[in-house]
Amino acid sequence: MILDSPRIPLSRRTLVDEEQILDQLDLVRLNLPTAFQEATELVMHKEEVLQEAEQYAQQIIAAAEQRAAQILNEMDLVRQAEREAMHIRQQLQHECEVMQQQVMADIEQMRRRAQQELEEMQRLAIAECEEIQRGADDYADRILSDMEAQFSEMMRVIRNGRQQIQSDSAAKAAEMASLSRRLQERLR
Repeated sequence: MILDSPRIPLSRRTLVDEEQILDQLDLVRLNLPTAFQEATELVMHKEEVLQEAEQYAQQIIAAAEQRAAQILNEMDLVRQAEREAMHIRQQLQHECEVMQQQVMADIEQMRRRAQQELEEMQRLAIAECEEIQRGADDYADRILSDMEAQFSEMMRVIRNGRQQIQSDSAAKAAEMASLSRRLQERLR
C-alpha cells in the first residue's frame, strides 16, 4: 500500500489513505496474537527440530567414531598382518639360508667322501695291480726257473750224449783201427 501510493514530487514522502492504513493496522492487531502463537509454535518446533537434528548429528558422530575405530582396528590388523608377514618372510629366508648351508655342507661332505672312496679305490687298484704284477713276476720266475732246470737237464743230457758219442766214437775208432789193423794183418 505504501509503495503503490502516489509520491510527493521532489521529496521522499508518500501520500497514504488514512482509512486504509488504519484498517490494515487493525487487521494486524487482531492477527498479531495468532502470529505470535504461530511464531511460538515455530520456535517450539524449531527446538524439537534442533533436538532431533542434534540427536541425528550425535548418531552420525557416534557411527563415524565407531567406523573410525573399526577402520583403526582394521588398520591395526593390516599392520599386524604386515608385521607377521614380514616376520614369516624373514623366518622363511633364515630357514632357506640354513637349509642352503646344510645342503652345501652335505654336498661338501659327500664330495669329500667320494674323494676318499676314489682315493681308496685307486689305492686298492694300485695294490691289486702290484699284487697281479708280483704274481705275474713270480709265475714268470717259476716258469723261467723250470725252463732253466729243464734246459740244465737237457744240457746235461746233451753233454752226456756228446760224451757218449765221443767216447763211443773213440771206442769205435779204436775198434775200427783195431779191426783195420787186423784186416790189414790178415790181408797181408
